[in-house]
Amino acid sequence: MGITEETINVPAEHIRNVFGEFDNYIKMIERSLNVTIIPRGGSLKIIGSGQAASRACDVLEQLVNLSMNGTEITQQNVSYTIAMAEEDKAETVGQLHEDLICHTVAGRPIHPKTQGQKNYVDNIRRKMIVFGVGPAGTGKTYLAMAMAITAFKNNEVGRIILTRPAIEAGEKLGFLPGDLQSKIDPYLRPLYDALYEIMGADTFMRNMEKGLIEVAPLAYMRGRTLDNSFIVLDEAQNTTPAQMKMFLTRIGFGSKVIVTGDRTQKDLPRGQVSGLDVALKVLSGIDDIGFCMLTARDVVRHPLVQKIVNAYDHYEEQQQRRQTRGPRPQSAARGSARRRGVFHDDNS
Repeated sequence: MGITEETINVPAEHIRNVFGEFDNYIKMIERSLNVTIIPRGGSLKIIGSGQAASRACDVLEQLVNLSMNGTEITQQNVSYTIAMAEEDKAETVGQLHEDLICHTVAGRPIHPKTQGQKNYVDNIRRKMIVFGVGPAGTGKTYLAMAMAITAFKNNEVGRIILTRPAIEAGEKLGFLPGDLQSKIDPYLRPLYDALYEIMGADTFMRNMEKGLIEVAPLAYMRGRTLDNSFIVLDEAQNTTPAQMKMFLTRIGFGSKVIVTGDRTQKDLPRGQVSGLDVALKVLSGIDDIGFCMLTARDVVRHPLVQKIVNAYDHYEEQQQRRQTRGPRPQSAARGSARRRGVFHDDNS
């Protein structure tokens, strides 16, 4: 395949944003797409095979458009744009950024950053109940919280209820000091962190004192009917089937429910079936319930997190294949040992 050249203009005021610190983003594109990029004044010269040069040009055009729309480009933006170009996907990062959910208290816009996240947000808008399932760092909880706060501010619901099972993550914490609220707060801290960032601590505290925002363990949901509420159940992989059924049957009129979980990070006792796994099977045929399966591609934390998720997925697939094959028959093992000359028969 012949070598071709492409040229793209980059406005001077956007060079720093598009190139990244020490031209890191340009180097990422070069490594990933096997091209050479040469800056020349206010333009970039791209040298590579026809397909590679075309893909690199497309990536850079998307990044320039993103910068011109006022977005601060991150390594995640660059990685995802490259991945979409490699798969010749039509969607662009710019289209994702057009879907603004809300702003944080510091003024930072919140929007889906991957197509998987966009599908998740769209499902939350359309469906009464949505299951968001995927690995760590895919924005399951954060986007659900942003959608809950947006619905609350727009008077679409009267209150926000956030809950999760109070289960230790693989270690015994013993008897925590303080009153009941102090004992359960460590389990709910991730929910508080998201609320503080999006809503602000003062606004959150005022609404919590009025009873308009509630953060509580899942056990507190029993016996309640939750009308006109936006309800988020986090860490649902740690529920039992009975707890999940109890939670889902609390839903009243005018409510919306988001259930988030990571099926690979269960903290339940050995042998205990996850309520999330059961719910995904039992409820799959109900139209008003949405199911969004996020993957490592949707991880928006540090790129190393995506590599860690992929490595664990690969390892677990290998383990499952070995378990499926089972141990080799003893006769086969003996035959293999004889062929290697390491098996000795006492009767020989």
